[in-house]
Amino acid sequence: MSIAETLVAPLAAAAAKTPTALWNDSADPEELRQSIEFGAVGATCNPVIALTAVRSDLAKWTPRIRRLAELHPTWGESEIGWAIVRELSIDAAKLLLPAFEESGGRNGRLSIQTDPRLHRDKDALVAQAVEFSQLAPNIIVKIPATATGVAAMEEAAYRGVSINATLSFTVAQAVEVGAALERALDRRAAEGLPEQEFGHVVTIMGGRLDDWLKAWTAKNRILVTPGVLDWAGVAALKRAHAVFRQRGYRSRILSAAFRNHLQWSELVGGDLVVSPPFDWQKRINENGIPADNRIDEPVPAAVLDELLNLSEFHRAYEVHGLTPAEFGDFGASRNTLRQFLDADAQLDALVRDVLIPAAP
Repeated sequence: MSIAETLVAPLAAAAAKTPTALWNDSADPEELRQSIEFGAVGATCNPVIALTAVRSDLAKWTPRIRRLAELHPTWGESEIGWAIVRELSIDAAKLLLPAFEESGGRNGRLSIQTDPRLHRDKDALVAQAVEFSQLAPNIIVKIPATATGVAAMEEAAYRGVSINATLSFTVAQAVEVGAALERALDRRAAEGLPEQEFGHVVTIMGGRLDDWLKAWTAKNRILVTPGVLDWAGVAALKRAHAVFRQRGYRSRILSAAFRNHLQWSELVGGDLVVSPPFDWQKRINENGIPADNRIDEPVPAAVLDELLNLSEFHRAYEVHGLTPAEFGDFGASRNTLRQFLDADAQLDALVRDVLIPAAP
């Protein structure tokens, strides 16, 4: 086996031996091209990722920002920034079209996230989701898994939008979204609307659940066995995947927000999506992490028992641990939404700095 073949072995093996799909957690074109070589058949994006992609290639985007300002003299910073996000997404979607066509629409999708400032407005989320879905045939649209967002996802899915739930950290959120997408698909069938493969996915941001529990235990002065909290997101992902299979949901769980390789290796074998950042993909390959079928292997009993003694993990792990009204107030939800809103503001500032540079 050549050095190159050795480097790609774990991800390629998982793709070859199991239904587990690899997506790239970035729409950066160069990273996505390399990730496709590793076996990626999709990509995700959010305001933080989009901001990072623009910042990493200012040589390309700075003149484009200036050109958009010339073409649209009345546009503000936000309109120009979101035009850039659309263009970034369209460019990345083209790279995934072969996988989209080969899979009949189940994979090969590029996620674009709705404007986080719309998180309280169901109708605005639906309208933007419909608009984004028309940017390319293989677009999938992210909507936050709050009570408002779940209602928006159901309506948008009914209207033919492919959905990727985001701002989602708990089994309760995932199951609520899965049920909403089933209702949307059933409504379409009942009304004789065209049947197609939408490729709906339901994200659990496992690493961000870990982050929140580490912050929560520290704040509450709770000592936990070292390493136990690194299993929290994995446990939630495994539980949600099992519930989806039991209930026959047609959407798939998606693992995002990587903090350790368990958020890939413990999920291999499942009919789900794993979406590590590109650097995590390289590290998984470089370290030869085994691509064993582990989706049905339980979380170590001692680990799960200790986690379940934490009331905040219990809320994240149980199917009815949170009510929809509580989704947006969960600690990880609040922290992540604030990050998304901040990234949106930073994109505005980036555009401002291009158009109105500070006086010397």
